[in-house]
Amino acid sequence: MVIGLLAVIGAAAPMTPPIVPPLAWAYPFVPKQPLDSASSDKLYGVPGSVLRLTAEQADDPFNPPDWKLGDHPSMPTVVAHGRKPDICACGLCHLTNGQGTHGTVNLAGLSAAYIVQQMEEMKSGRRRSSDLRRPGIQLMVNVASHATASDIEQAAVYFSSLHFRPWIRVVESRTVPKTRAAYWGWLDAIPHGGVEAIGQRIIELAEDPPGAGLYDPSSGFVANVPVGSLKRGKALVLTSSGRTNSCESCHGHDLRGVGDVPPLAGRSPSYLARQLWDIKTGSRSGPTLALMQAPMTHLSEADIVDITAYLASRHP
Repeated sequence: MVIGLLAVIGAAAPMTPPIVPPLAWAYPFVPKQPLDSASSDKLYGVPGSVLRLTAEQADDPFNPPDWKLGDHPSMPTVVAHGRKPDICACGLCHLTNGQGTHGTVNLAGLSAAYIVQQMEEMKSGRRRSSDLRRPGIQLMVNVASHATASDIEQAAVYFSSLHFRPWIRVVESRTVPKTRAAYWGWLDAIPHGGVEAIGQRIIELAEDPPGAGLYDPSSGFVANVPVGSLKRGKALVLTSSGRTNSCESCHGHDLRGVGDVPPLAGRSPSYLARQLWDIKTGSRSGPTLALMQAPMTHLSEADIVDITAYLASRHP
């Protein structure tokens, strides 16, 4: 009788909804999983390349795949190979052409001075993440702490010499594929997982998941954004009001950057959202962000979705 009563009480007790952290879609995280048991000697390739590599070779942090030799100029050693044990090759996560993969920063075309400055910000502790569990920021802080001034300068000059190409296709949508987080902090569509309402999120996925997993420098991304977000974002980005300042006043006409102020057009919306939220929460600070901090206090999570959706949709 007691057991039956407890069962009834338990069934009637209200369920506590799961706690969803702010901007969870921009900060996906899952603990590291066991390695895939797929055959280690299977060879993979990408379209337009004669190179063939195993999965382990393609994921080598000190020798990232250079699938297309003609896609970039000669790379300095720190970009091509890094330096063991603490400095992984820049070309793995940011790609040899600087385009970036899975929400990492697109370095192509950023000013060398800006890249150097950001490495110093990481080294000083002024540039961190609102979610310190994510391994990507930990990796970058470690690299910044061990890299020499020469390492940083060579990488900065190399990436600043590259031309940034359109890399994100933005689509307004009411539904999106169901997704799961990967260890390094991106979202993958669940195979045969169906769809769900997009809600107040941006779901950024690889156009070609196998290619992105192999660091294909020609494989871009699609950003699914809420219906109406582009119109709302445009008003926030281009208008100075009591809540925000026009982004073009600092980031230049068409948001393509001015001098050492970085471009925003066509960049990864999940990456941009993390930067805005990190500034809002104080995880990114310092004198160069003083003009950003006041407007960010007035912006909501929904505003950040709209702003970054619009920025990503602009031609770089």
